[in-house]
Amino acid sequence: MVMLATHPVRDAAGQTIALLAGGLLLNQNLDFIDHINRIVYPEGSLPFGSQGTATLFMDDVRITTNVRLFQDQRAIGTRVSQTVRDAVLGRGQTWLDRAFVVNDWYVSAYEPLLDAHDQRIGMLYVGYLEAPFRLVRYAMLGVMGLIFLGVMALSAWFSLRWARSIFQPVQRMNRTMQLVEEGQSGARVGEISARDELGALAGHLDELLDVIDDKTAALQRWGEELDHKVAERTAELEASNASLQLAQQQLVKSEKLAAIGQLTASIAHEINNPIAVMQGNLDLMRETLGAASRPVVSELKLLDEQVERMRIIVTQLLQYARPTEYAGYVETLDINRTMEDCLVLVGHLLAQTHIRVERDLQASRRAGCNRQELQQVVINLLINAIQAMPQGGVLRLVTRDWVDELGRGGVRLWVQDSGPGLSAEVLERLFRPFFTTKNDGNGLGLWISQGLVERYGGHITAENLSAGSGASFCVALLTEPHAPEAAPTRDGRPGGL
Repeated sequence: MVMLATHPVRDAAGQTIALLAGGLLLNQNLDFIDHINRIVYPEGSLPFGSQGTATLFMDDVRITTNVRLFQDQRAIGTRVSQTVRDAVLGRGQTWLDRAFVVNDWYVSAYEPLLDAHDQRIGMLYVGYLEAPFRLVRYAMLGVMGLIFLGVMALSAWFSLRWARSIFQPVQRMNRTMQLVEEGQSGARVGEISARDELGALAGHLDELLDVIDDKTAALQRWGEELDHKVAERTAELEASNASLQLAQQQLVKSEKLAAIGQLTASIAHEINNPIAVMQGNLDLMRETLGAASRPVVSELKLLDEQVERMRIIVTQLLQYARPTEYAGYVETLDINRTMEDCLVLVGHLLAQTHIRVERDLQASRRAGCNRQELQQVVINLLINAIQAMPQGGVLRLVTRDWVDELGRGGVRLWVQDSGPGLSAEVLERLFRPFFTTKNDGNGLGLWISQGLVERYGGHITAENLSAGSGASFCVALLTEPHAPEAAPTRDGRPGGL
C-alpha cells in the first residue's frame, strides 16, 4: 500500500507544464505508524499504565502496526476479527467498541480507508489497553461495596442500641406481670436507666404493685380480724336455739358482705389512679414513638390488655360495693328488640353448638330499664342456657305483657333451655353470691343480674320446666320503674310454659 501525492509545476505565465508525483510505501513502515500513535496518544495522555496502539490494514491484514505479538516482534501480517471486518470493510461503518486485538482486549476504533475511487481498500485502527481501566472499575466497585457494608453495619449497630433501650424495659415489665400472675407478688421491674416515658411507666407499675400488696395485706389482716370476731360471736351464740343460730348465721353473712364491700371499694379507689397513669403513659409512648414502636408492639399490646384487665376488675369491685352508684340511664325499651339484639351478641357461641332457637315474642308493652344493664342480664341468662346444653338442644325465648298485683303494667321475658334442669339444692342457692356450678365461674353472674333488675323494681325467678327437661328463668320489669321496696311478689309464668 502506497500513499501518493501529486502537485502541478507551472511556468511564469501560470500554465501547468509538468506534474510532480511522490509516494510513501506504508507496508512495514514502522516510523509512520509510530508517528500516528504519538499524535493520537501523546506521552502521559493514558492513565493507569494503559498503552496506546495504532495499525494500518490493507484489506483485513496488518501491514504496519505497533501491536506486539511477544517481546519486540510486531503483529504484522495478522488479520482483524471477522466481526470488525464485516462492519468496517463490509458496511463502511466506523467501529467504536471494545475488541480483541491479537492477544488482549482493547478499547478500539476502526476507520475505513478509501482510494481515489472511493473504494474501501483498508482500515486505520487506534486503541488502548482495557485491562487497567477494568481493574480500576473493579477496585472502585469493591471500595463502594466496602463503604456500603460499613455504613450498613454502623446503622445496624446504632439501630440495635436504640431499639434495645425501648424493648428491654418493656420486656422487663412484661416479665414482671407474668411473675405476678404466677403468684410471685414480690416481683418488681426495678430501676430502669431510661428517663423517658418507659422509665416513668415502669415506676408507676412498681408503685401500683406496691399498692396492691399493701391493700392485699390489709385485706388479709382485716379478714383475720373479722374471722376472729365471727368466731367470738359464734362462741357466744352456741347455746342459743336453732332459730337464734339461723339468725346468727345470717348476721355473719351480712357482716362479711358488708366488710367485703367496704374493702373492695377502698382497694378499687386506690388502684384507679395508678391505672390511669399507666394507660396515659402507654398512649403517650405509642404516640411519641410512632413507627419506632413496631418492634415492641406485642409487649405494648400485652400491657394494654393487663391495664384493661385491672380496670375491669376495679369496675366490678366498685359495682359490687356500691351498685346504686352505677345505675345507668333509664329508657323505655322494646323487649322483643332487646331479645333479638342479645341473640346477635351471643351468635358466635350458638354457631359452635347444635342448639335450635325458638322465639315466642308477643309482648307489646315496653320495659323501663337501662339498655346496657338489661342486655347484661339477658346475655348472662343466654350464656348459662347455652352452657347447659353442650350436646345441643332447644333454646326458647318468650315475652308477654304483665300486670303486677298493684295494677302496674310491665313485661316479662323467659329464657328456657332443654338441659338437665336445676336440682333442689341449686335452686335454693342459685341467687347467692359466689355460688356456682362451673369450674371456671365466680358465682356472681346471677347475683349481679338480680341486683340490676331489682334496682328498677323488677325481679328474677328460676324453676324447672319439668323433671329433667330443662330450666326456665323469668325476668319481670315494669314499664315505669319503681324503687325496690315496691317490687311485687315473684310468681307466675305464661300459659303453656
